[in-house]
Amino acid sequence: MSLMRPLDPNFPIERQVALDASPVVLVNVFTLDKADEQTFLQAWQADADFMKRQPGYISTQLHRAVGESPTYFNYAVWDSTADFRAAFTHPEFRAKLSAYPPSAVASPHLFQKVAVPGLCVA
Repeated sequence: MSLMRPLDPNFPIERQVALDASPVVLVNVFTLDKADEQTFLQAWQADADFMKRQPGYISTQLHRAVGESPTYFNYAVWDSTADFRAAFTHPEFRAKLSAYPPSAVASPHLFQKVAVPGLCVA
């Protein structure tokens, strides 16, 4: 991966993974050049296959922007930040980042569900 750009520069993913929380949702927005879409999809699939085998992994879903925008959004659910941290910092995963095309920019961020009465549960 050529670049990681935090969604919140004051609290990037490196700070988030140091906290203990569970469960957590990883949201990752990817921007890239249209010509790099196939390379991106192959790299993302290899990452997802690795993550799927890791303890604490629950699920993932990749979305593509509507229309001509080569923007992707990944949503992955983990049992805890500790499980995600172990997978995210694993040397095998880190080595896979070099397979992403140079135009790819990732913006990963961790979230937790919020209860809003009458609308959603935590």
